[in-house]
Amino acid sequence: MVSNKKSFTFDAMFKLLSILWNSFRMALQELRVNKLRTFLSLFGITIGIFCIIGVLSTVDSLQRKIKSDLNSFGSKVIYIDKWDYSDGNNGSYPWWKYVKRPSNKYSDAMFLKTRTTLASNVSYFLQASNVNVNYDDATLSGVNLYGVSEDYDRIQDFKIIEGRYISEAEFQRGTPSCVIGYTNAENLFGKAEKAVGKEITIKGKKLIITGLIEKQGTNFGPAGFDACIIVPYRFFVTLYDPKNVNQNLIIVQAKENITIPQLQDELRGNMRQLHRLSPYDQDNFALNDINKLIGDNVGSLIGGLNIAGWAIAGLSLLVGAFGVANIMFVTVRERTSQIGLKKAIGAKSKTILTEFLLESAFLCVIGGLIGLLLVWILALILSSVLPFPIVIATNIIILALSICIGLGILSGIIPASIAARMNPVVAIRTK
Repeated sequence: MVSNKKSFTFDAMFKLLSILWNSFRMALQELRVNKLRTFLSLFGITIGIFCIIGVLSTVDSLQRKIKSDLNSFGSKVIYIDKWDYSDGNNGSYPWWKYVKRPSNKYSDAMFLKTRTTLASNVSYFLQASNVNVNYDDATLSGVNLYGVSEDYDRIQDFKIIEGRYISEAEFQRGTPSCVIGYTNAENLFGKAEKAVGKEITIKGKKLIITGLIEKQGTNFGPAGFDACIIVPYRFFVTLYDPKNVNQNLIIVQAKENITIPQLQDELRGNMRQLHRLSPYDQDNFALNDINKLIGDNVGSLIGGLNIAGWAIAGLSLLVGAFGVANIMFVTVRERTSQIGLKKAIGAKSKTILTEFLLESAFLCVIGGLIGLLLVWILALILSSVLPFPIVIATNIIILALSICIGLGILSGIIPASIAARMNPVVAIRTK
């Protein structure tokens, strides 16, 4: 009994493999014999799959890049500023609402650090842009100078690859020491690794470079470190007035088990107390969640790209499906006598049906593979131009091939059904 069951299973497997091979061979034969007709019919499938894989791969790679760049802002971080970053979505920013708000102070950051129980790190941050940096006879312009307090490196995502970060004692004393971004180091010293230990000058004051920040490359946010120099806050204020700089922020990071809304609620209470606001006064500060702000804007952009890509792909696939269906109708008519002969010697209707459906699916897969090849070539070209590499994920390839198989079955179902229902006697006599 067991032997008969095994024999039946082996016969079924052999029959299935035989059908698959015959269908694949017939699809290749159709492609070889009628090159132009098949190519034109499969062109819609190729373009459709090209659009699907191209759009999904670009969006997926873009999301990976944005996620990586958002890490440079810090995880679960609130930026306290007098400016509300989410306002002005209609195209005009109402600066007059915020310009007279009080600027942050170092003492405000220290107050929050002691009073905010839901925060893991609090850092004061000042930025001066377009700073000139001198080394010997060379001058580097366009540098972003960051003046920060102690917790800054615990909040932001950057790595020191040469030398060391600013020490606790240097922060407390306001020592003229700094860490430098990779691009700045290359521009000043030729080779970035030579920067550590060098003495540079900013506004007539000398600084010692203690560390080199790892190269990050182009990113989508303002928190880039390649073109920056980071100094202790107490040294920064000897160069610039905190009230007259490009950015004056308090950066607060939530504890691991605390959500952003929870942190915002506590910070709002502490900031209102700090600014001595009555219960009837409006906030004169903004608690900005940059990750959410950027995520929402990028989400709408990605949604638009996905809709456009699927719309183009859908139209192309529809055209391609009609083309494949046309091929299968012609194929059934050309092989009518062969179908009659197969049925006369015992081939079942479902076997004929399966063979033609698989042949239709194989034709669509061939068109899809051509589209995949085109996307791969385009990805290589775009990766050398865009600020992020285009990666074709495995799940996207599986989705595209699944669409090809499904589309092939749908395209071939009517002609395959016609072939399966043929009368063998009539079919054999057909010329």
